[in-house]
Amino acid sequence: MANHKSAEKRIRQTKKRTERNRYYKTRIKNIIRDVREAVANQDVPKAQEALKVANKELHKYVSKGILKKNTAARKVSRLNASVKKIAKPA
Repeated sequence: MANHKSAEKRIRQTKKRTERNRYYKTRIKNIIRDVREAVANQDVPKAQEALKVANKELHKYVSKGILKKNTAARKVSRLNASVKKIAKPA
């Protein structure tokens, strides 16, 4: 147990941050999963709609400082490539 007031405060802050980070990490995984599931099911309209949501949300997280700019761009780019692949008739 913490012996100093500052250490107690750090424990509280860490708990709060951990909870917040867990929420965002889960949210990001779910957003990406929605796009990948639509792609796996060959559902083009649903995949395109999910991609729009993913693009908006991931870049919003960049502005909040949760994701780095290049990380979000990479994730969106890969999702976009997979959606384009099913959108074109082979």
